[in-house]
This record gives sequence, structure tokens and C-alpha cells, in this order.
Amino acid sequence: MRLPLLPKSFALSEFGSRVLMLLVPCVILGAYVLGGEVWLLVTALFLPLPFLLRKSSTQRRAGHNDRDALTGLLVSGAFEGASDTQMGDLGESGLLTATLCLELDRFSEIRNRYGDNAAEDVLKHSARRIVAALRTDDVVARVGDGRFVICLDPVRVFDLEICLQLATRLQTALEEPVPLQAVSIHPTCSVGFCLSSRVSPATGATLFEAADMALSEARRAGLSSIRSYQSGFRKRMVSRRQSALEASKALDRGQIHAWFQPQICTSTGYVSGFEALARWQHPKRGIIPPAEFLGPMQQSDQLEQLANRMLSEALSALKAWHKAGYDVPTIGVNFAGDELHNPALLDKIRWELDRFSLAPKSLSIEVLETVIAGAPDDIVVRNVNGLAELGCGIDLDDFGTGHASISSIRRLRASRLKIDRSFVTRVDQDIEQQRMVAAIVTMAERLGLETLAEGVETPGEHAMLCQLGCEHVQGFGLGRPMPFEKTFDWLRDYNASLRDLPEITRRGP
Repeated sequence: MRLPLLPKSFALSEFGSRVLMLLVPCVILGAYVLGGEVWLLVTALFLPLPFLLRKSSTQRRAGHNDRDALTGLLVSGAFEGASDTQMGDLGESGLLTATLCLELDRFSEIRNRYGDNAAEDVLKHSARRIVAALRTDDVVARVGDGRFVICLDPVRVFDLEICLQLATRLQTALEEPVPLQAVSIHPTCSVGFCLSSRVSPATGATLFEAADMALSEARRAGLSSIRSYQSGFRKRMVSRRQSALEASKALDRGQIHAWFQPQICTSTGYVSGFEALARWQHPKRGIIPPAEFLGPMQQSDQLEQLANRMLSEALSALKAWHKAGYDVPTIGVNFAGDELHNPALLDKIRWELDRFSLAPKSLSIEVLETVIAGAPDDIVVRNVNGLAELGCGIDLDDFGTGHASISSIRRLRASRLKIDRSFVTRVDQDIEQQRMVAAIVTMAERLGLETLAEGVETPGEHAMLCQLGCEHVQGFGLGRPMPFEKTFDWLRDYNASLRDLPEITRRGP
């Protein structure tokens, strides 16, 4: 069902123009028969003129409205002018419109996993679905890899509810499976939109900017989200930009440090390790989580410097715990793709371990599953395997959310799978969650890998994971991330409480 958006008045089609051009010789001949040579000359000179002028106008428009070769939609540079022309003078006419920005979530992962040809097929399907859901006079452009923008043809009746219905319809269309030769891809789409009544002046540029801000808010809310522009978005954007600028300087100012979250062995109940997590101690805003500063640090090429800081503080903390008499077997440090591309990574880690007089088995390198899945790079493979040969543990982080194959897990010598929290939540109450975790644990056992479940928040989840055979757990229900100086009190209190824990038996085969 289409929304009540009425098209513009009918315009002469290209096909109709061509038909009329074929009639010109007949008209000229008729003029000669009826009026002689004078009418013949007048008709031959002036009759084709309107068609020539129309063709020239079409060529000028085509010069501005350049088309994307892949999708046939307008390109980014042509959209603003086309949308300005589309809107005309909204203030005097009383008409209303809106601009919508749509983005396929994690489109880069689709390209990395399935290849460029599959990604292009997804884009072509998406473009056709967008055009099919709109009217002829709506302006559509492709403005990025997996991103589209729409300027609606103005109408007299248009409000937030109608625009939300249209955004939902477009999102539903784009989230239909895309059939390929061997597999179907199931994309998700986020949408941001802005009504012309929400900005002043309402131009192609201002509406596009506002819709783009709404899309940013939708992406921050999670996959497959929709957001309408609000005036407060601009203030939030300015605040985030200021935070990004401060984040690029926070590391040099000594404001970012490692916090530590405990990991528990389900068989013994003892602490099996800690994970080092970056936290920004802002002088005015307090503790800021990584989600707000990792992006700016990546843009300023500081992730490797951050990893060096985390590694040094993690090994220093492990040494201090041992010196205080606490048996903490391992410390985990997260490594992103940037660090893993460093040819000197292996030598650097070997030197750091020697500096703190720690055995390689004391260090676990945590690598995202997406890095493993897209790791044809020889440097990444050599670094990960080199660390494994050195004796370090290789933890595959967020397992189950990416697309790592079994062959890539073995090729890169992972030693432990970290089961993503999405499979852990309510595992004691949801039979489907139990089946998923049991399948992962069984696969890991067959491959000779250990398992660690993230995001454990309740005693029931802890107990069920133990029964399902998961060997290690971590989460807020066991211990929140804490600064180094508080870990000693936590270790003391936790070790003292072990004698009060009930015995938990594993579920039989």
C-alpha cells in the first residue's frame, strides 16, 4: 500500500517526444500542399524548434544530475542541486517535504565476507527496492558505500507519522533477503529523516545535513533503527566532536588507563584471569567507556599507542598481584587490526614479557572474530601464529557475532573462544540460548579449544553455563571492571567468599 503522497502534474514522456518527431515530415508536407513554398519554409524552420530546445534542456539537466554507474541513481555531488530544484520555494507554496538518509548496517562486513561482486549486487537490489517504494518525482541518490539519500517531492499534507511510515516501509524493503548464487544475504538498514518544517531555511543542504545527523543517532541506537531529526541533535554532535578532539589528546595527558574485569573458572571457582579494559578518566565528565573514544583514536592513528599502554599496565598489574600473593594465572589484552599489522609486534611483546619477568602463557591476546574472519593478510597471520608459538593465549573475542570459519580459527591457532554476551543473556531461562551455547561448547571441545562466556549477570546464568560445560565466565554478576588499586580488595573478598559457594555439578553427556 502506498502512502498518500500525490505526484506532480503529468509531463511529456521521452517516448511521446520521439513519436511527435516522426510526425514532423508529415506536417511539413501538408503545409506545402496547403500553402505552397512559403508555408513549407516557415514550417520546416520553426516546427522542430520546441523539440530542439527541450533536448538542450534535458542535456543541461543530465550534466548536473550525473548518475551512479552501478545503481543508476544520482551521485552525491548532484543531489543537493536536484533537491533544491525539487523543493523550489516551499515557504510561499505552503508545500511540505522531507529528506531521508538510509544506510545498510555493517556493509563493509558484507563486502569483506562475500566479496565486491556480492556487495555490488546488494547495492543494485537496494537501489531498485528504494525506487520501487517511491514516486516518480522523488529524488534518490547514492551518497556512499551502502548509503542512500532521498528528497521527497513536496506535497500539501505531510507530517511525522506519514514520514515514519515511509521510513519503515523503506527499511522493510531493504531488509528483505538478497538472493545470490550460493547464499542469501540478510542486510539490516538504519534510517534518519528530517521534515522540512523542522529546519530553517529548508534547502537541499540543510535538510541533508539534518537527516544525516538523524542517521548518526539511529546508528548509535543500534542496528535497524529509525530516528527523526530533533533540534538537540546538533548540540549532541558538537559535544561528540569536542569529545573526539579531547580523546585524541587524552592518552598523552595520561587520562586513559587500564581497568580490570575478573574471569572465573567454572570448575574450581577460582580466578582464572583478568581482562584489561581501557577507561578514560575525564577531568569533568568522569569515567568514559571505550565506545566514545576508540573511534576518534582510530582516526588519529592512536590505537597502537593505546594498545602499548594497555599491555604495559596489564603486565604491571599481573606482576603486582603475584607479588602480593594472589594467584592470577593470566591477563587478557585486546588487540585490534592496527596492532596486528605491525611487523615488530612479536618482538615488542617478547621484550615486554622479559621486562616484567613473566612467562608468555601469562598473557592472552584477545582478537575480534571479525579480524580473524577477514585475515588473509600475511602479517596478521604471522603475528597471531607467532604469538601462539611463543606461548601466549589467543582468545577469539565476541564469538558468534562475526563470520569466522572453522578453518580460519585453526589456521590462526586460536586457543579460546569468548562466547558473546548475546548468547549468554537469560541462558538459564531460554532453551534456545542453551542450545546455542551447547553447540559452541561442543564445537570448541572437538577443536581442542577452551570457552569463556561474557556478560554473565545472574547466578542462574553462571550455574547454567557451568552445567553446559563452559570453562570460564566473566560479567557484571561476578565483578565489574575496576581500577587497578581496587582489585586487591576485590581479590581478598572474593577468595574469602569461596568457602561459602555451593558445589555445582556439570550436566552429563
